[in-house]
Amino acid sequence: MDKLSKPADYIADSSGFRHIDTPITDFDTAYDNGLAVPAVASYISAWEEKAPLFRANWPNSQLDLAYGKGARNRYDLFLPDQMPKGTLVFIHGGYWRRFDKSYWSHLARGALEQGWQVAIPSYTLAPEVRIAEIVAEVAAAVNHICKGGEGPVALAGHSAGGHLVSRLACKDTALSAEVQARFCHVTSISGVHDLRPILRLEINADIRLDADEAFAQSPALLEPLAGVALSCIAGADELPEFVRQSGVLANIWSGFGIDTGSWQVKGRHHFDIIDDLQKEDTALTLHILGIERLP
Repeated sequence: MDKLSKPADYIADSSGFRHIDTPITDFDTAYDNGLAVPAVASYISAWEEKAPLFRANWPNSQLDLAYGKGARNRYDLFLPDQMPKGTLVFIHGGYWRRFDKSYWSHLARGALEQGWQVAIPSYTLAPEVRIAEIVAEVAAAVNHICKGGEGPVALAGHSAGGHLVSRLACKDTALSAEVQARFCHVTSISGVHDLRPILRLEINADIRLDADEAFAQSPALLEPLAGVALSCIAGADELPEFVRQSGVLANIWSGFGIDTGSWQVKGRHHFDIIDDLQKEDTALTLHILGIERLP
């Protein structure tokens, strides 16, 4: 059974940094969540079991809808049993290289039970495309999903998805004026916000990031949208670099006068921090939807 965290488990990080005693000498290890959590295969297996079961049993869903011309430009839309109070778009992670919408359907439950509709898109993966193209696809997905709708829009993303939603919250965003006007909250969960360290990783052979793109696509190096509310959340048991990456964006963007903050969740790591999205009354679900703020 998935363990649930409580509001008291969320530690506000006012500094934006975690102390590291020595400089990083092995960047691959510093950014390898699979190596840090040996049971990662069991988490992926659980997602592969829970997600299709949820899709099969949720009574009101529209699956595999197109938002663009690409083969992976598809999304699943889950609807509550009432007029939706708002729209949550969840963007998945996988280092921009793995997974698709089919792994995450069960994470829609918490917001659905709060009366929100939830959309989960796929996007084209590296190395077929570069990060800038993925950002453009995700913006197109959000614009399509929210076009002509009503009510607030919340964006949440995990890992690489955390990078993508925070990138959409930047001043040069490709999101439509309509979506921007409906924004209520953007939440990056275990996101990477300064891409420059990715240049040092072996997996960059697939991601194909260069110095110019790393600068251009790093939310921590860009200006936020005026008035955006952004939260950065990481597990306290994550790799130090992911805790730092979470804190640094809120730290920098606070200087622009926006509503932002960073939290660490006790006892959670990179792969179980998203579990609480399955429940309607958890601190994570309520915070993402703007219903109750974290302490």
